[in-house]
Amino acid sequence: MQFKVPQFLDIEDKIFGPFTFREFVYLAGGAGFCYILYKLLGLVFGVIPILIVAGFSLALTFYRPNNKPFIYMLQSGVGYLMKDKLYIWKRRKSPQRRSAEKAEVSGENKEMFKAARLDGNKLRDLAWSLDVLDLSKHKNTGS
Repeated sequence: MQFKVPQFLDIEDKIFGPFTFREFVYLAGGAGFCYILYKLLGLVFGVIPILIVAGFSLALTFYRPNNKPFIYMLQSGVGYLMKDKLYIWKRRKSPQRRSAEKAEVSGENKEMFKAARLDGNKLRDLAWSLDVLDLSKHKNTGS
């Protein structure tokens, strides 16, 4: 017996013409708030607040950064501003000190650094050895 699996679950239904319910609420709420500002402040004093509210309402409805709703960007921004932050200061070495440390690297250290470098083949071998369990080693140590 076959069952139909629902697809496109993340796409909201268009309820009010070309708008989803959420987009319609943003537009209607913004228009209502602009009307209230117009009635309270008049056209002369209310132009700037009305433009700000209308722009915000239009951004919530139509602006989709990275193909996601604008409200997600606002939530992330507010969360970042409200969250505690940890600032770590790392002291930088002066240029003279760095050049002196580079000069101290002797031939033996240079060989160690070259040996520690992994090229593509060595890296692939290392990844393979980590992915594949070496049974011969574990048989000797186990029992």
